Amino acid sequence: MLNITDKSVEDTIPAYLRLGFRPFFFLGSAYAIIAIAAWVWMFQNGQPSALQVPALWWHVHEMLFGFSMAIVAGFVLTAVQTWTGVNGTKHHRLAVLVGLWLAPRILFWTPAPLWLVSSVEALFLIAVAYEVGFRVVKSKGWKNLFFVPLFILAVVANFASYAAIKGLPPFPASAVWQAMLWWFTILLSVMGGRVIPFFTAKKFNFEKAQPLVWLEWAANLPLVGLFILSFFPLTFSQFGQELMLLAGVFQLVRFVRWKAWLTLSEPLVWALHTAYVCIPLSLLLRGLLDNPFANHNMVHLFAIGALGGLILAMIARVTMGHTGRAIYNGPNMALPFGLIFVAALLRSVGVSFFPAYMLELINVSAALWVFAFAMYMWHFAMMLLKPRADGHPG
Repeated sequence: MLNITDKSVEDTIPAYLRLGFRPFFFLGSAYAIIAIAAWVWMFQNGQPSALQVPALWWHVHEMLFGFSMAIVAGFVLTAVQTWTGVNGTKHHRLAVLVGLWLAPRILFWTPAPLWLVSSVEALFLIAVAYEVGFRVVKSKGWKNLFFVPLFILAVVANFASYAAIKGLPPFPASAVWQAMLWWFTILLSVMGGRVIPFFTAKKFNFEKAQPLVWLEWAANLPLVGLFILSFFPLTFSQFGQELMLLAGVFQLVRFVRWKAWLTLSEPLVWALHTAYVCIPLSLLLRGLLDNPFANHNMVHLFAIGALGGLILAMIARVTMGHTGRAIYNGPNMALPFGLIFVAALLRSVGVSFFPAYMLELINVSAALWVFAFAMYMWHFAMMLLKPRADGHPG
């Protein structure tokens, strides 16, 4: 049972600080637009003089630790209240977390030393892990404790990515980026396996596909192996493709059991399936294509299609539900959901097989991404900034 919230106290809190999803979905989605628009400009015009880190490093880091991590933080800070029955982070504590996330985004464009920027960013990750962890421990809901070590790994990767700018050991920036992409793959695989078959079965009134223990291990353990091997490039070059093929096959088997073909009438459900299938597709294509250029570009099938697509579908759904609205009676997001998938295909498959049109394909893909998240902001931003429609706390 959720702890009782004093309505009079709740009403004194600004609506945008009443639960974690509100500021982080708003700022994360806005940053998704800003960061991609800025990167496309940098890609074509070169390093901005005001940016104190390499432009490519900034692009990858900010899409992972900036945009994606903001959404993850907003999601877990909100979901942990449901998981544990303990009131979520709000008001001043939430404002501090928002400030810790926002500060590095600004400091990159100032002369601030990188040790300070990296420390603030690490403090944000540690603070989110603490906010989740103490609620899990208090409620003894141990199955949700896995988020804490995930965030600790992200702290380590964060410091390593900054060290790579200075050429410091032990890992190059590319290894850290690869590791964080596998970090997000593991996160999406675990969370997707929990919620996608549940949402599908509940909406379309059929029995949920029960997880098979052996299949869960077979689909996820190779991803853990890929995460570890990312830090050992020579070993990764020997075994990486085989592990990707193995993970891809079992991820695809797992996905088929969720009956995606029954969801075509509801965008908020088929969008989850369309995004998730990008995980096995990207794994299989990267495992099969023995071509460094294609392999690099196929990363975007996951980064845009799976990570971006699942984020867009989930934040639309969570925003409706947690602002006191009927989930399936909201704005029609079918077009933005579809365009994210098209953007992923253009940036990955398109660029891999038609490199002569790389600039044009990147521009179109970026424009589709920007449009998709702009549509989310258009439809949902005010829901995030105003009190719940039903008058309840949160």
